[in-house]
This record gives sequence, C-alpha cells and structure tokens, in this order.
Amino acid sequence: MSPRLSVFFLQICAVNQRYHAGENDNLSVDENGYVRVRTPAISYSEDGYIGQVLTENGIVPVLQILRQINQNNDFINCFKHLSPKHHKLKPTAETILAGILGKGCNIGIDKLSQISLGLNESTLKNTVTWCFTLNNIQAANTVMLTAMDKLTLANAFQINADQLHTSSDGRKLNVAVDSLHANYSFKYFGKDKGVTVYTFIDERHALFHSTVISASEREAAYVIDGLMQNEVVKSDIHSTDTHGFSEAIFAATHLIDTAFAPRIKKMGNQRLYGFSSKATHLRRGDMIVPSRTINRKLILRHWDDILRFMATIKLRYSSASQLFKRLSSYASDHPLYKALKEFGRLIKTRFILTYYDDLELRQRIEKQLNKVELSNLFSKAVFFANNQEFRDGSREEQEIATACKVLIQNAIVLWNTLYLSQRLSSVGNAEEQREMLNAITSGSLLTWQHVNLQGEYDFRHIAANDEPFNMKRIMALRLS
Repeated sequence: MSPRLSVFFLQICAVNQRYHAGENDNLSVDENGYVRVRTPAISYSEDGYIGQVLTENGIVPVLQILRQINQNNDFINCFKHLSPKHHKLKPTAETILAGILGKGCNIGIDKLSQISLGLNESTLKNTVTWCFTLNNIQAANTVMLTAMDKLTLANAFQINADQLHTSSDGRKLNVAVDSLHANYSFKYFGKDKGVTVYTFIDERHALFHSTVISASEREAAYVIDGLMQNEVVKSDIHSTDTHGFSEAIFAATHLIDTAFAPRIKKMGNQRLYGFSSKATHLRRGDMIVPSRTINRKLILRHWDDILRFMATIKLRYSSASQLFKRLSSYASDHPLYKALKEFGRLIKTRFILTYYDDLELRQRIEKQLNKVELSNLFSKAVFFANNQEFRDGSREEQEIATACKVLIQNAIVLWNTLYLSQRLSSVGNAEEQREMLNAITSGSLLTWQHVNLQGEYDFRHIAANDEPFNMKRIMALRLS
C-alpha cells in the first residue's frame, strides 16, 4: 500500500475507531449503515448588541451613508464615461448616487427623477446610460472591499486569521416583463417566470460577487466563477447548500486551492469512495465504509486534460460555468467530465469523513451559511420597490441592477464597521474594549434597521388654500 493510499485508508479507520470508542457523540450509524450527524447550535445574534449601538443616534438616510462612504473612499470616481471623447463630461456625485439608488433599490430611474428634488431627469438618464456599466459598478465594489479589507474590526470576524471562509447562496426573483433569461418555476413563482440572484459573502460580511442566472440552472456551475472573479477576496474555505454542490465542483475547488465545505442535505445518502474495497473495511468491523473503489486508471488517463481544463479557467480564457455546462450537455458523460467527477469523489469523501469527525468545522459551516442567508434578507430590504421584481428583461440590465444593490449593501456594511470601529477606539479601558469587541463579533454587521432605505417623509404644513383636488369641478362632472 502506497503512503498516499495508506493516509486515505487510515482516515476512514480513524473515524470508525472514534465512533466505536464513543468519542463522537454526535455521530450515529443504524443497522443499515445509514450515517446521521448532529451539529449543536452555536450562540449567534444577528443584530442584538450591534443593532442597539447603531440605532442609538436615530435613523440614518441611505443617501447620507453613500455620501459619507464616498467621502472616505471616492468610489464614484469608478463611474467612467463609456466614450473616451466625453471623459470630461463628468457627472456630479449626486447624479451618480441617484443612479445607484434608482437601480439598486429597484425604484427605477424615471420614478426616482420624478419624486426627487435637485435632479435633472435628462442628465440622470444620460449618466445611467453611459456610465453605469457592469465593469464600473464592480470596480466601485472593489474599492469598498479594499477598504473593508484594511479595517481591524472587519478582520476580527475571521475565526482563523490566516484562513478566510466564504459562502454563496441563490435567491429567486420574479421578472415582471418578457425575458429570454427567465424561466418558469411553480414552486417559487407560481405561473410567472423568474431568475436566481446568486451572491457570495465572506465571514467579514463583505459581499464580493453576485450574478443573475436562469431559475432552471443548477447553482453549482457558478461557484467557481464567484471564487475566481474577485482580486481582493481570496477564499480558503467555501460553503454552499446542496444546490451549490457537485462532485465536479469538489475537484475544481481543490485544484484552485480552495477547500470546498458544503452543507449537504441528508449527508448519509452520499456515497463514500476509497482505494480499499468495501469488503476490506467490513472485515475490520467498520460501520462507515466506502461504497466502491476509486477508478484510478480513469483519473490518470485524463489527468493532463483535467489540468488543461483548470488552466483555461485560472487564466480566464473561459468561465467555469460555460465549460461545465458544455461538458454536462453531452448525451453521455464526456470522458473528461467523468474523470473530473471521479477525482471529485475522492475529495468529497475526504471532506465527508472530516465533516463527521470535526464539530468545529460543522459549526463554522452553519455560521457562514447563516450569514449568506441573512444577506438575502438584507437584499430584500434594499431591493424593495416594484414588488421586488425585475422590470428589465435583459440579463445585462438585471446584472447592473444587482451590482448596484450589492454596492448599497456593502456601503451600509462598511458604514456600520466604521461607526463601530470609532466607538471601539473611544473606549480607553482595555477590559471594556475587549468586552465590547466580543459583543460585536458575536453579532453581524449585516444590520440595516438603523437605515432609512425608503426615502423621507415631508411633514411641512401646506397652505390652507392649496387644495389637492378641485372638488367643484369633480362634483360637477356629468358623463353622457
């Protein structure tokens, strides 16, 4: 037995030994060999102390938050004109912010220009048309991510300083207009059509990637896209739910040096694979055994093809989602796809064995997935207008609206971090500062209860003779 094979064999044996010795109280195996694993809940408050601190000084308008973040980081400078000839026609900061709110809150540019003071409708439309490209908005988001990356308080949310945990999840949204990109899904949209907004977040609460995909597509194909997209956030561990998991993704994440740690529904139904046969482990009296052996010859035969496939992704010659969709579209499995899945089964088995044995890992996965699920609630709060339905049919416009929404979310998270950092820095006593830090890091920076996202109400007195309707004319109306 080779050293590498023996390590894999020993990992299966070690999990079984600890189970038989009663050292893993959260693991159980029934008489049919079905494995169940329990993960005790961890103490976690989504708002709690942070929410109390942030609401002490009242409600803050979202426009004020965007202005203050721009004052410190100048993300508006990223909104360049598409035409080099008109680069001197720089729009005002207020016009850019209006465009971000119109798109990101789903209000619409027309309606926002009608309900706002100090805006020129024609200038706003022209600015959105020529300056609001996906690259520009993503560059603005990168500015915010870079700012968050430098903040001590944001990095204090990392469990391990040298290991960044990220996660991703999809949220279904209706599309209210005709769209080639939208699909039916009775479970989520009834008789209507919709799409999936797929979002990535790290454990510091930074939203570092988002994309819009068809509601009928599997999310797993887009996991690698998000991990490869951003230059600021380098994921060491990435978690998804079952929709983001596949054996091919286990292989691909391993080859881009990211540990894939999904939360798989009914983990006991997943097959384990090994280099030793099932009979070998049964003779040892093991309860947790591989279903079949790994096809090493298949992996070795196509190993060079696998490396070329991954090089294409890492060099960004093509997106991972496009390549995976192409491979999986064949009537029968493509030999490269079969080899990639076979290699992924090996990585998946190692993860499952670690998952069974490592309570801290399971709790970290749960906590990180709670963050991405909370970000979906945050997304609903920001993208509030027009019944939270896309009013644009093209994927490009949907991506731009989603990127603006993420920009607003990141601005609020960054503002929260700066506000709390300032409060921490004003505490002179080291013990009090430590207690305050513990209270903050036990909560979430994805807090928006203190933000007025839906405008301001004007309660100024109207003139007594300023009637909203001409009642005499209305009452005199007679229809023939």
